[in-house]
Amino acid sequence: MKAVQFHEYGGPEVVSLADIPAPAPAPSEVLVSIVSASVNPIDWKMRAGLVREYFDVALPHVLGRDFSGVVRAVGEDVEGIAIGDEVFGVADAMRQGTHAEAIAIDAGLLARKPEAIDHAEAAALGATGMTLIAAFEDAASIAHGQKVLIHGGAGGLGHLAVQYAKHRGAEVIVTAGKANHEFVRAMGAGQVIDYTSCDFAEVVSGCDLVLDTIGGEVHKRSLAVIKPGGILVYVTAQPIPPYAVRENISVLRAPVRGGRAVFERLAELVSQGVLVPAIERRFPLAEAPAAYALSETGHARGKIVLEV
Repeated sequence: MKAVQFHEYGGPEVVSLADIPAPAPAPSEVLVSIVSASVNPIDWKMRAGLVREYFDVALPHVLGRDFSGVVRAVGEDVEGIAIGDEVFGVADAMRQGTHAEAIAIDAGLLARKPEAIDHAEAAALGATGMTLIAAFEDAASIAHGQKVLIHGGAGGLGHLAVQYAKHRGAEVIVTAGKANHEFVRAMGAGQVIDYTSCDFAEVVSGCDLVLDTIGGEVHKRSLAVIKPGGILVYVTAQPIPPYAVRENISVLRAPVRGGRAVFERLAELVSQGVLVPAIERRFPLAEAPAAYALSETGHARGKIVLEV
């Protein structure tokens, strides 16, 4: 089968489209023919060796985590999933990934694809969706009328978070580049702050909840805009420098986890019309390096998807 893999750590030149043996499912696994797979920052970071401390995978390694596709074979111990089912989910980061024509994956790491969205949209839902659940249902919850600040509102996680917060009846404030203001307003943002020309900490205050998807100095400055008793939830892209935590607020890291229950919850939110994944661009599998390059800019609107 065709698969996108890297054979050593480095730049785009170490990525290639290769022919590798198709996997066979273990007793607890299913074999999925992949229709679409999402591109995430972790893909190019793994290739570059930036997260080797956490994901020291065996090489060559097939990139990719989110996917959507059709079940082609089922292990003997699998229940609740059948051949022909359309499914979506997120693969284990330490195993071979989803930027390939097929994957053998534990049946507990996927769920049936919602009928309301296509395979590309379902592939765009997995990793960012389970992070959303971790932030807004596991770590914290949003009540009607609360003031919620979402950093990076146009990104893969951010645009879903805006939709979710709006559904919960929150007053939604978003930081985003000027080019994405109309996009995040369409997602449900009430106030949009151009982070390139304005310091959000000077114009926002009294927040009940802040979602930090950026890290770094943004994380530190967010402390000042939270009211007593409020919460800062973070899933960050940049290292967080040392700082003194305010005693009258909570700072929580979102406990991201996958699994069928999480993906079924996402499917429920999609079916209810709460979440609609947005796709910046769709690339054929052979053009995966261009997709990674777009992801590496850090300015993709919504998600980037590979069509397999």
